[in-house]
Amino acid sequence: MQKRHGKDDSIITRALRLALVGVLCMSVAMPAQAARIKDIVAFEGIRDNVVMGYGLVVGLNGTGDKLKNNKFTEQSLVAFLERQGVNTRGTELKSKNVAAVTVTGRLSAFSRSGSTMDINISAMGDAKSLLGGTLLATALYGADGNVYAVAQGAVTIGGFQAAGDAGTNITKGVPTNGFISNGAIVEREIGFEMNDMQEMRVALRNPDVSTAHSVAQAINRQVGPGTAKVSDPGTVMVAVPPSYLQDVVGLIADIEKLEVETDQPARIVIDEASGTIVMGENVRIDTVAVAQGNLVVKVTETPQVSQPNPFAPEGAETVVVPRTEIEVDEGEGNKLAVMESGATLKDMVRGLNSLGVGPRDMITILQTVKAAGALQADIETR
Repeated sequence: MQKRHGKDDSIITRALRLALVGVLCMSVAMPAQAARIKDIVAFEGIRDNVVMGYGLVVGLNGTGDKLKNNKFTEQSLVAFLERQGVNTRGTELKSKNVAAVTVTGRLSAFSRSGSTMDINISAMGDAKSLLGGTLLATALYGADGNVYAVAQGAVTIGGFQAAGDAGTNITKGVPTNGFISNGAIVEREIGFEMNDMQEMRVALRNPDVSTAHSVAQAINRQVGPGTAKVSDPGTVMVAVPPSYLQDVVGLIADIEKLEVETDQPARIVIDEASGTIVMGENVRIDTVAVAQGNLVVKVTETPQVSQPNPFAPEGAETVVVPRTEIEVDEGEGNKLAVMESGATLKDMVRGLNSLGVGPRDMITILQTVKAAGALQADIETR
């Protein structure tokens, strides 16, 4: 019986080992940072185009531009009324319900005549709010000076402003910015015959040599050797194979779903204004000791009232006696943290957090560690 149990245990052990090997093989086969090609590149010809225009928003409840301070608003209003057959030249206009605005939008690739697009509205003058306003018909121009869309509609804003008679006011969001969903109608199409292309450029959104090489290899494996080659860290040139001539859209559909392993350089981005720090996972440091301590001097003034005793001499007065308390904190409770060579981003953040380091102090520490030559990453300050 014992021998039989030993044989059964051996079979079970071999089965578990085979299962473990299978799991390891699956984990190796799937890259840790796999991403679809369509999510990391932009294909030539598939792009948005910026359009912009100048217009008037009317119907505001006394929150529009002051015409005496904004001559461009007054001139635009006069020109609009003249187009409607109303002559107002020589008349002093005092309307507070009109605001001059810029209208911007992004014309999507291959938008057809008659389709709609979202637009953003921004006040140009001293209008207080665009709440309740309506944008008059506004032509939207491209970089070539041609009109590509016409915008009009009720403006939606994401904030408000309220004020009292005593001058107290409250503002939420930015009431002088708004948008109109599907507020512009496309009038002119941008022609581009994609299927006539013999060669196509694929631009990486985050240029990197290793990522570009991975993209080219993935395309060559799918379509055929020699189809794609890297011309620079941000561009992969794809020659359209004979089987895909007049069907470039089909070629894009076949390669955009391929998964590749992305890479990025070790970089730390610091926003000094907001104190934001973003570090890539490839950041490494050499052995370094970090201490963080601040000298804080706290002065507290606590004045006390001193009154004369009941039998004090004549002329004694009640006086205020100053009492000053001074505290000095030299950061004695702070510690010295040691991070070993090859420490990862997680180790660095954990070590700095253990010192009680805030974002502002962390910026200084990172820059100092970089100056010491122990930080293997580029620091980009914005």
